[in-house]
Amino acid sequence: MAAAPALLSLTPAVSRHAHLHFSRCPSPRHLRLAPPAAAPTPGGSPGPGVFLSPRALSQLDELAAFRYEHAFPHGLLTVRALTRGPEDDAVAEALVRLLASSFSETVRWAPAQRYEQLLTFVIRRYLHERRGLAPHAAVLVGFYRPADAVDAADATEDDGDEGSEDGGGKDEGEMACTAEVSFDAVGAPGAPPTPTPPLDFPYICNMTVKTALRRRGIGKQLLKACEDLVIKMDAKRRVHLHCRIIDQVPFNMYRKAGYNIVETDNILVWLSLQKRKHLMSKELPQASVVEPSTKDFDDNILTR
Repeated sequence: MAAAPALLSLTPAVSRHAHLHFSRCPSPRHLRLAPPAAAPTPGGSPGPGVFLSPRALSQLDELAAFRYEHAFPHGLLTVRALTRGPEDDAVAEALVRLLASSFSETVRWAPAQRYEQLLTFVIRRYLHERRGLAPHAAVLVGFYRPADAVDAADATEDDGDEGSEDGGGKDEGEMACTAEVSFDAVGAPGAPPTPTPPLDFPYICNMTVKTALRRRGIGKQLLKACEDLVIKMDAKRRVHLHCRIIDQVPFNMYRKAGYNIVETDNILVWLSLQKRKHLMSKELPQASVVEPSTKDFDDNILTR
């Protein structure tokens, strides 16, 4: 772990979660007419001081409308993008706790509780900055509802109870997973892990599934949601991600999903107290294809 005034990078040197990577965000390169701290308007659109091109505005709308759903025999997973509006502040805080818990759960060299508190502070700041980079990057959040809860909700709707008029009364379910996707060089992490991916191509990182919900196929569907969003955002089709060499289970899942090794860390990376990693990539199709199959419940974060 290295720290400097201009750059804070927490790489998974001691954690089996190969995709958790937090770094100080680079300054957005699109024109700003006011400081980045300008308050966002309701719905997650940029504040009045931010200039965005028509294409960027269209991408913001695409992010706000994005939904990926997958029905398992055991429940329903819904993945959406975290907005930067105040209506998602509570979700963002829950996401901070999920990431901090996931990253610190296997740390042996520090008291888990104190280390998690430090991570919570760092991740909260990092997530705040990443939310402000839309539409160049997006944080996806997945919610899970067990099959019995889905059936109960369907029965309620059949009875004519539509909830609140604005939909605010709808229960999204339990926060189950998260992942981050950058679409171009503006949204790319400030200091990505080695081997360094090309910054102007989509990059997936910080993937994790809640401990209690692992081994149910959620990780595999989260990866598909990331790919689906890349296509919908009309980004370049070649997607990159990292996988540690020791993490055979996620590596096998990525291979099955069509990812190939581009480059592998030199053995000298151990001198920086990091595990060796593969940089992997996949060329996405020109149209989004959502597979309905619920077979092969591989979870991309399992590394045992």
